[in-house]
This record gives sequence, C-alpha cells and structure tokens, in this order.
Amino acid sequence: MVARVVTVAFDGVEARRVDVEVQQVATPAGAFAIVGLPDKAVAESRERVRGAFAGIGLALPPKKVIANLAPADLPKEGSHFDLPIALALLASMGVIAPDALDGWAAVGELGLDGQIAAVGGTLPAAMAAGAMGLGLICPEANGPEAAWAGDTAILAPRSLIGLINHFRGTQILRAPEPGPVTAGGAIPDLREVKGQESAKRALEIAAAGGHNLLFIGPPGSGKSMMAQRLPGLLPPLTPQELLETSMVWSVAGLIQRGALTRDRPFRAPHHSASMAALTGGGLRAKPGEASLAHNGVLFLDELPEYSAQALDSLRQPLETGEIVVARANAHVRYPARFQLVAAMNPCRCGLGGAGRGACGKAPRCQRDYQNRISGPMFDRIDLTVETPPVTAADMALPAPAEGTAEAAARVATARAQQEERVRVAGFDPEKARDQGINARASGETLDRFAAPDEAGRALLMRAGEAGGLTARGWTRTLRLARTIADLDGSTGVLRRHVAEALMYRRATVGAQGDFERQTAGRSEAPAF
Repeated sequence: MVARVVTVAFDGVEARRVDVEVQQVATPAGAFAIVGLPDKAVAESRERVRGAFAGIGLALPPKKVIANLAPADLPKEGSHFDLPIALALLASMGVIAPDALDGWAAVGELGLDGQIAAVGGTLPAAMAAGAMGLGLICPEANGPEAAWAGDTAILAPRSLIGLINHFRGTQILRAPEPGPVTAGGAIPDLREVKGQESAKRALEIAAAGGHNLLFIGPPGSGKSMMAQRLPGLLPPLTPQELLETSMVWSVAGLIQRGALTRDRPFRAPHHSASMAALTGGGLRAKPGEASLAHNGVLFLDELPEYSAQALDSLRQPLETGEIVVARANAHVRYPARFQLVAAMNPCRCGLGGAGRGACGKAPRCQRDYQNRISGPMFDRIDLTVETPPVTAADMALPAPAEGTAEAAARVATARAQQEERVRVAGFDPEKARDQGINARASGETLDRFAAPDEAGRALLMRAGEAGGLTARGWTRTLRLARTIADLDGSTGVLRRHVAEALMYRRATVGAQGDFERQTAGRSEAPAF
C-alpha cells in the first residue's frame, strides 16, 4: 500500500505542492530511502524520523521503506519534510487511518524525542494549503503564525504522539488563534535633530513619494540620525502589504509566535555584508536584506564601504521590485520593493574639501572615494543632499517646534492625494496599487499627473540639453517634482517644483563628476 501526504517546497516565498508517497517493499529489511531530489537536510529526515519513532515507542517496519517526494524534478530543501514523511509512514503502518490524512498538508521538523520543532515558511505553507482546499498540520510554535491564513483549518500539535492521539480520537487538538499585531519599538523623534533643515526637508519629500535618498556629509552631521527617523514618517502597512512582508519574514524564520507588526521594515545591514546577504541566496536560498526590507526601508550607512559587487546587485531590484537568484537547477524569486536610504562621508577621511579640518588631499581624495559607487547606482537615487557640520550655535538652539508627528501628517496627506489620483483615474486594482506612489509612477500616470507647466517644462528641457539628465533621470525628476507639488498642495506641477527637484538631481550629477564642487558647500543656482 502507498500512503500519501501533501506538503510544500519553497520557491522563493511561493509554496509549491509536493506529494509525499511512502511504500514498504520486502527487501532489504530495515532500509530507509528518500528519493525525489532531496538536499542533505531532507535526506537526514530518515534518521530524525527513526529517532522520533523510537522516542514514542514505535519501531520501523521490518521492510525497506521508500519515501518519494513528487514531483521528482523539483528541488527539496529544509527540515520541514520530517513531519509529512513520518505521517505517511504511520499511515502505511496502520498506526493512523490512511483516510485520516485526506484534506491535510503538513510541515514540521521532528526531534528525537518525538517533539515537533518550529520551521520557517509556515505562513506561505498555510496560504498554499488553503488555496488547494486543504488544512495545515504544523508545529505548535508555528500555529499562531499559520492561523493568519484566514479560513484555512490549522492543527498545531506539540508532539508526534499528540497528533497520533488526535487522529485516533483519544485527544482533541484545538485550532490555534492568530498571533498578536504588535507595535514596533519606539521610533526616535525628528525633533531631536538640530539644524539640517534642508536635509529634513529632503527626508520628508522622500517619505511622501517613496523616493531613494542619499545623505553626504562629514561624521557627526546627523546622517544616520535622520535616516533612523524615516520609519516614523511612513504610513503603516496596508493589509496586503502586511501579508506580503510577513510571508518573506516567515520564509526567513523571523516571525516569533505569530506576532506581526504594521510598522514598515527598516533594515540596516553592516557595510561588510556580502552580495548574498543583501540579495539572498546561499546553499539554502534565503531572502536577503533587500527582500526583508520589502515594503519598507533599506538603509546603507557608509555607502562606498560596501563592495562594488554587492552595491551593483541592487540596481535591478531598485527598478523591478524583485530579486531573481539564479541557480544551476532553478531561479528563485523574492519580492524586493524597498526604499533605499544611504549615507556617506565626502571622502575617506570624512572631512571633505572645505571648512575647518579640511581634507589635505582634496579634491583627489573625494573623487577617488565617490568613484567606488557606479554612475548607474547614483542615477537611481532621486535625492542627494549635503549635510554640513552641525555648529555649536545649532546645538545651543532649543528643540525645533516641529517633529515627527507634524511631518508624518503632511506625508500622510501627500500619499492620500497620490492614492486618490489613481483611484479617480479608474486603474485596475493591481495597477492602482503599483502606480499609487509617485516613486513608481510611469507611462500614463506620469503623462496625466506629472506633466509640468510650460515654464517647468522649459526648465527641464534646458537641464536635459545641458547633459545633466539621463532618460532615467528625466523620469525620476518628474516623479520627484510631482511629490514636491503634493506636499505643496498643488494639483499641477509648477516651475518651482521642477526647480527644487532638479536641485536634488543636480547634486547627484555633481557626485558623478564635479564632486568637489558639491562638497564645498556652495549654494549657487544650477546653471540650467
């Protein structure tokens, strides 16, 4: 007799159906084989299953056991195959009725004492089971997480013996309740930042439109301090964004006891992070920092200190919103629609080319330092802002009158205007969601809502003719001008909005070429 149990294999954050088939054959007695393209963790399941059976007082049948994971050409990774293999084997042995497993999928890792240990990816597994019309059996620790899958029936046993007793009718397992929706940690207030008014303005623009942002300034000028206050300006995750983000975190094994949060992710990897750490991959493909920042913020401090390979690996997801990890036998996709915020010193010594304690090697030191970042990477940054040193006079001033709450209210108003535009335009829900934030607007959305007035268009034309804008820069300038107009409460994009957007783009152009002019702190108007 062949006993079958449904489980899943993870392809990025997608859970794909796998049928576990277990059969007993005559010889050689006591052998246990797992086939179907398993990795080492799956192949070791036979020993964990053997040990778990011994832990609850059962012995393997005196025959050869074959466990087939179908489809055989789909790679299988992870320890969550332990429980479905054990359940199929129990059904083939007659310990539980084979039809008792009809209508269920299972994931879970077994301990040698028969306990069922937590695994990653329970939420997408529960979503996939529900889509197949099945319930999900998962570890007790993962029950509150799986319960977020809506109407999907969930069983969350603590041990294998408890699950056997449930199916034999001697014990009843209660369905778990969804975990709590928690508030994140306390977010520092923007009121604590003294001085840097232009940088705080740029931070508000970036939050309102979801734009990428780069701070350039000497050490101690408040670059990291301002970046850490960005989450307080952003609106909470929508229900759909919460589900998407939670599925990524579930696959990474970062959801504890089913607790979710509507705060947007804020990831700040160290500059020694490798390309695989940023984009995902490895021997067992896992989401990287860019995917863990999906629908949130990825903060890269000391930007030039990251390896060129790691930085350039972010260029594609900044455009497409997803990461594709190419492997020999598969392509793994992870969502990665994040907002990039970065900070850097003007040169290696950090002092720049002007002011007290200026770098003695300027401008060569500055040029060499900024050349660690590729031009195409700079071109994907919408706002580049100087943060000059904070003076003693700035520090002596009282706290600013406006803080995070006031700025967040303006950001919320601007975002509501963006969502209302695409709603009135009659876009389908998927397109409306994609185009409902200025940093993602393209095509028809830009033509209808971001076209500047005649004076603004003339200014933009002069900037393009002067060689200061690429085609991508032109589009990003329009998006940025639209956000500035939203914060201004203007229905149209005017010349002053385009001029301010070009000022931020001008700094980016300066970073690629005349870097020393930018860091000298000059404030002359752009020569467009």
